[in-house]
Amino acid sequence: MNQKELEQTLAGLPLGEIRYFDQLGSTNDEAVTWLAAAPPHLSLVVADEQTAGRGRAGRRWWTPRGAALAVSVILHPAHVIPERLALINGLGALAVSEALQQMGLKPAIKWPNDVLLQGRKVAGILPEAQWMGEHLRGVVLGMGINVGRASVPPAEVVNFPAGCVEDDLDQPVARGALLRAVLIALIEWLKALDTPHFVQTWETRLAFREAWVRVLPPVGEAVTGKLVGLTEHGNLRLQVNGTEQVFTVGEIHLRPVE
Repeated sequence: MNQKELEQTLAGLPLGEIRYFDQLGSTNDEAVTWLAAAPPHLSLVVADEQTAGRGRAGRRWWTPRGAALAVSVILHPAHVIPERLALINGLGALAVSEALQQMGLKPAIKWPNDVLLQGRKVAGILPEAQWMGEHLRGVVLGMGINVGRASVPPAEVVNFPAGCVEDDLDQPVARGALLRAVLIALIEWLKALDTPHFVQTWETRLAFREAWVRVLPPVGEAVTGKLVGLTEHGNLRLQVNGTEQVFTVGEIHLRPVE
């Protein structure tokens, strides 16, 4: 894939500008820097290979050449809700899961921002809000998808089982076509971001729903409870010892209880 091929693949979509790189440290870092120049809404940074891709909590995101999708989408403040930025995690996860569903797969969303196939992580979402004082300048929505088998990181460097789309589909996947499907879904879900339907759909696709899970907060002890759903703001609802507790996105880790 190159700049021209990417633009041809995405032709007709209501996107902003597109920047393509054969190799880049991080698409999110590039998009954050670009945001200062006020690019159009839905501008994209796409890289064939990332050498310093980032996941949550500063963890590395593995993006080898020719095997994965690494894209960051710039969202203007007029299209997001500053008080409900946690919904942007769901926006990316719903877009990816919908594109995978259209391929005949059965993805699930591990709250808040991972997409699973058969219990293995195949995609991660990293939204980063950029502020100027109290003014939201924009949001960079990073999405990484393990497409080919070469994109699956070694087991010793991940903290949750990883997989790829081709393993589940059992055939090669055209990365450009998958990206187009993800962006079409993202554009449509962005229109519904502030609706009950958005959260309800996110909720129905949750991995481990009605199952016992363990939540590991950044400080304090782990909490075990039954995952019952989401709040209207996209936060996690657990039944813990007969009472409901709500957990915000933050830097928590969610695991099923085995």
